[in-house]
Amino acid sequence: MGGLRRAPLAALAVAALLPASLVRADGARGGEPVVRVLLHAGEDAVQVGEARYRPGPGGKLLRNGRPTATRIALPGPIRVGKGRYRGRVVVTRSDGGLHVVNELPLERYLEGTLLKEVYPGWDAAVLQAQAVVARSYALHRGEQGREGMWDLTSGTASQVYGGMDAEAEEAARAVADTRGEVLVWEGRPILAAYHSASGGRTASAEEVWGQPVPYLVSVRVDGEEVSPDTYWRIPVSAANLGRALAGLGWPVGRVREVRVVERSPSGRVKRAEVRGTRSAATVSGRDLRRAAGRLPSTMFEVRGDDGEFLFVGSGYGHGVGMSQWGARAMAQRGADYREILAWFYPGARLRGDWGFGEEL
Repeated sequence: MGGLRRAPLAALAVAALLPASLVRADGARGGEPVVRVLLHAGEDAVQVGEARYRPGPGGKLLRNGRPTATRIALPGPIRVGKGRYRGRVVVTRSDGGLHVVNELPLERYLEGTLLKEVYPGWDAAVLQAQAVVARSYALHRGEQGREGMWDLTSGTASQVYGGMDAEAEEAARAVADTRGEVLVWEGRPILAAYHSASGGRTASAEEVWGQPVPYLVSVRVDGEEVSPDTYWRIPVSAANLGRALAGLGWPVGRVREVRVVERSPSGRVKRAEVRGTRSAATVSGRDLRRAAGRLPSTMFEVRGDDGEFLFVGSGYGHGVGMSQWGARAMAQRGADYREILAWFYPGARLRGDWGFGEEL
């Protein structure tokens, strides 16, 4: 899901960190953790290895049409749908239907994630920085989700994970070069948010999610000009915009005017006034972004009037944390991955041994 052009990571939630509980496969605290990645959820059937699993009546799990145990663990490598996965795959029947979870060592997970989030062929320093960021994010999510059935999803709600089919030598090299290195704050893995392009300045966690995070502050970003999202223009009809706003709880009618009335400290739209044939409303920049068809970012201007509006903007994503195109520009200017991480996550510390080791 989501092309490499716009290296996705979405729907990040800011939450308090819980006590560390990640363990490695043999149960020892502090070694390489095991992560649990949700590959499939719902009532639809799925092919796992040679068998087809689907939810059955009365809370049963059906294997090739026959009732079986409600939880089955299968060793990898194994095929799930069209993909191949290492570690082991756990198929479970629960109230939510069928859940298929891939359990595997964290470093193997990263090898199947890295080139789903950045372009292959980018500078080694960018891939190394992305490996540390993805590792830190996975551990942060794992600390919060340890009581559930999985820690991460395989799509843009967490990090895009492609299993064995997404592995490549350059990804494995970047993961190996940074093995066990984690960004921490007060000894805990950080919420290592990242996005494709910032539009010249990242956003703080407070201005996007409403809660300050000490290492997710706004910083200047230079050199994003080569990003395909440095400059974009998206036309939206007044009628479509009005219908979309009504669906979000703003029944203003056919839109006649859109005016930005407040911007965040990083320049993103915080509030906009919308006037329509029925009423007027002041909406958030995020609601307006959604109504206009999920614009690439909230860093935009609105041109035009009754009939059609032109949204002209820059950047792609929520804008918090590391800009991947900005990281690439830093690497091309000679920065190593540690300098990239220090710039985008000021105050966070780099530690080895999956956050349990010494500061690096």
